[in-house]
Amino acid sequence: MIDLTTDYLGLKLDNPLVPASSPLTGNFDDARRLQDAGASALVLPSLFEEVVHHQQKQLEQYVYSQALGHYEADSYRPVPDEYAGDLENYLEHIQRLKTTLDIPVIASLNGISTSGWIDFGKDMQQAGADALELNVYYVAADPHQSGEEVENRYLQLLTDLRGQVSIPVTMKLSSQFSSVANIVSKLQQTGAAGVVLFNRFYQPDIDLDTLTIKPRISLSNPMESLLRIRWIALLRGRVDLSLAATGGFHDIDAILKALLAGADVVYLCSVLLEKGPAYYAELLQQLRLWLEEREYESVTQMQGSVSQACAIDPAAFEHSNYFDVIKSYKK
Repeated sequence: MIDLTTDYLGLKLDNPLVPASSPLTGNFDDARRLQDAGASALVLPSLFEEVVHHQQKQLEQYVYSQALGHYEADSYRPVPDEYAGDLENYLEHIQRLKTTLDIPVIASLNGISTSGWIDFGKDMQQAGADALELNVYYVAADPHQSGEEVENRYLQLLTDLRGQVSIPVTMKLSSQFSSVANIVSKLQQTGAAGVVLFNRFYQPDIDLDTLTIKPRISLSNPMESLLRIRWIALLRGRVDLSLAATGGFHDIDAILKALLAGADVVYLCSVLLEKGPAYYAELLQQLRLWLEEREYESVTQMQGSVSQACAIDPAAFEHSNYFDVIKSYKK
């Protein structure tokens, strides 16, 4: 029997495929379907501090406008006794999942202030989250802000939060650092239990009719996985923290490559949105069959076996690959 278990953020998972943050993990029934299909853990959708503050301001304005009204009209617009905003609903979702499911639940947080990161992180821990993923999603657009200042922003956030929560904390990073390996190393030294490579920055679009900026969302495509695989391979063996690959993993081939490169887990999002929670079981079966055909005894045995540290041609992950790619092009 193939041993599919893997260690991630200090958690022992039944297999290395993890449903990523998406509407599926935010829905209780879909979360149960994912567990039934074999999901080893769940990453919840991000809680956004900005949204929570906006809701609180709206409620305050509602209560204030009530106080200015007529006493006789209070019954027509009663102040809600049990108002539940995004924060309350999020914490309740964690508690419900932990009560019902048997797999780890990883909360995800996108904050904008130190107090927000800390307070909400503590709330999620108290609600029962097994780990916390920091979805920083910071676009460094200020030309006066140096790369070092951007990195220190991440490191200080982690330092502040690690002093207040005891559950494992992982940082979801973008690929837009001048030295990905260096920032990952610094995050490890600061107390990160893992990193998630890489965050997908959604790109705004321009409406040519109205000349306004409009949001645009698109699911990942398989080509995106190659960047993740490359950096996982470069980091494996050089840092001592968990590595999660996310973005573009739509089939078993990409998943296998990420594991061979050294990923502890592979996040699945777009493929599950397109094909449904049940497809998780199919991918898991394909993973098991591939390992059996090649006589692997466990996932651990294959993980990192084609990382740069173990590769037959280590330079292929770096500059020399450029020449081979150029020469391989044919019309």
